Amino acid sequence: MITLSGKSVFGGIAIGKIAFYKRNEIQIKRSRVEDTEQEVKRFEAAKEKAVSQLQELHDKALDDVGETNAMIFEIHQMMLEDLDYVESIVNIITSQEVNAEYAVATTADNFAAMFAAMDDAYMQGRAADVKDVSERLIQVLSDQNSASMEMNEPVIIAADDLVPSETVQLDKEKVLSFITMYGSANSHTAILARTMNIPAVIGIGEDLKKEYDGKEAIVDGMEGVIYIDPDKETFTRMREKQKEDQEQKTLLEQLKGKENITKSGQKVMVYANIGNLSDVGAVLKNDAGGIGLFRSEFLYLESETFPTEEEQFKVYKQVAENMAGKRVIIRTLDIGADKQVDYFGLDKEENPALGYRAIRICLTRQEIFKTQLRALYRASAYGQIAIMFPMIISVDEVKQIKKIIEEVKQELREEGIDFRENVELGVMIETPAAVMVSRDLAKEVDFFSVGTNDLTQYTLAIDRQNQKLEPFYDSHHPAVLSMIRMAAENAHAEGKWIGICGELGADLSLTETFLEMGIDELSVAPGMILPLRKRIREAD
Repeated sequence: MITLSGKSVFGGIAIGKIAFYKRNEIQIKRSRVEDTEQEVKRFEAAKEKAVSQLQELHDKALDDVGETNAMIFEIHQMMLEDLDYVESIVNIITSQEVNAEYAVATTADNFAAMFAAMDDAYMQGRAADVKDVSERLIQVLSDQNSASMEMNEPVIIAADDLVPSETVQLDKEKVLSFITMYGSANSHTAILARTMNIPAVIGIGEDLKKEYDGKEAIVDGMEGVIYIDPDKETFTRMREKQKEDQEQKTLLEQLKGKENITKSGQKVMVYANIGNLSDVGAVLKNDAGGIGLFRSEFLYLESETFPTEEEQFKVYKQVAENMAGKRVIIRTLDIGADKQVDYFGLDKEENPALGYRAIRICLTRQEIFKTQLRALYRASAYGQIAIMFPMIISVDEVKQIKKIIEEVKQELREEGIDFRENVELGVMIETPAAVMVSRDLAKEVDFFSVGTNDLTQYTLAIDRQNQKLEPFYDSHHPAVLSMIRMAAENAHAEGKWIGICGELGADLSLTETFLEMGIDELSVAPGMILPLRKRIREAD
C-alpha cells in the first residue's frame, strides 16, 4: 500500500480506480513567416473561433454547475480580448516574424509567470487560466480538437492540475474525486469539487505518479490522504468511514427547509459568509437564510487597480438578485493588516493589525469609500442589501459614516438613480472599544455583527498571524465571551439585533452558549449551515 498526502479542499471518502487526465499534447515549433500581416489575421480568426467555443462551454456549464461557476468562461473570453495579451502576441509575430502558435505560447508563458509571481493566491490561480485560454488558441491554430476524456466507469480523476475548460467537459456522473499534484484552495478544481460535494485533495506534488493510473485507491478528503492499492484493514476502515459520512450527509439533507429553532422555541438566523460571487451557489445549495458577511475587499484583492463603481455595482446587484430577497450583508472594504493591496500605496507598518486599515482608510480616503457606497446603494434597489462597517471604535466614526452616506444618497437622487432609502446599517464589533461603547453605538445603527477573530486578538493582545503565540491564543477565553455577552445585552437594550460572523460562529461547542446570550444570528461558511442547524435544533 502506498500513502500520499496533500491538502484537503473538500471532505468525504471516495473509493475507485485512478484515471489520469489525458490531454492532446501539441508540440510548438518556432518557424519564420514571410507575411506577418497574414499571420496576424490567422491569429485573429483563431481568437474569434476560440471565443465562440468558450461561449458554448459557458452554456454547458450553466446546466452542469450553475451560473456562478459558469462565469469563468466569460472571464476567459475577456482574457482573449485583453489588449495587453493580444498586443503581446501581435508584437511577437510582427517583430520576430514568427508563427502565431509560437507567439501565443511565448505570451502564455510570460503572463503565467507574471501571475504566478504575485503574492495574492487568487492572482496566482490566474496563471492556470491564461495557460488554458492560450492552449485553446493553439489548438484552434493547429486545427486540433481539445481533449475530452472518455470514462467508462466512475473514477478518481488525477492530474497535475485541471483548468475550467477541462473540468466542465468531464462526465460529472462518473467523477468520484479530484486529486492533483498542484493547485490551490482557490483553484477551479477545488471550487468545482465543493460545488459537486465530492472529495478533493490538492498539492500532492511529484509523489502523484502517472504509473498509478488504473490502480485502486481511496481518497480521504477529510484528512487529505490517498491510499493506493489499500490493504484489507485500510479498505475496511475507510469503507466504514465512508458509510458514516454518507449517513451524516443524508441526515443533514433532511434539515433543508427546516427552521433554525431550539427545542424550547428560540429562533436563530443562520446565514453564510462568502468572499465572492462564486460562493453564492454553495450558499443556496446549503439552504442559508441569507448572507451574513460578504467580504467586499476581495473585489479589491482580485483587481490590479481600484474596482470601478460599475464593476462593484454589477457584483453586488448579482448577489442581491441571486439571493432573491434574502438579506445580504456586505462589509465595506477591510484592506490593511494582513490584506495588503499594492495599488493602495500603503506604507509598511510595524504593527499593521493596529494600524491603518478598514474604516480608517475609508474615512481618510473618502473618494474610495464613496465609490463603494454608491455601488452598494445602487444595488440596494435589486434586493435586501444591508451594509456593515469594520474596525469601529467610536460613535463619532459612525456619525461621520452616516454623513458621507447622506451625501452619496443626495448625489444619486440628483442623478435620478434608484436606490432603497432604508438600507440597514450595522457595525462590526471587533474591538474592545466598540464593546465598551456598544450601548451608544446601538443607538446609531440597526444591528451588530461580532468579528470574533479580531475581537479575540485585540482582547488578548495576541497577533493571530504569529505562530509562536498559538499556545497562548484562546478563542474561548472568558474575557472574549464576556465581551460578546456585553455587546449582546447592549444591542438588545436598544432594540437592535446582533449576530456573529467570525470563526466562533461555526464552533458547535459554543452554540448553546451563544443561544443563552441571546445571539440572534450566526453566519458561517456555507458547508457549516446544516451542521449548525442540526446543533440548534438539538439544543434545549
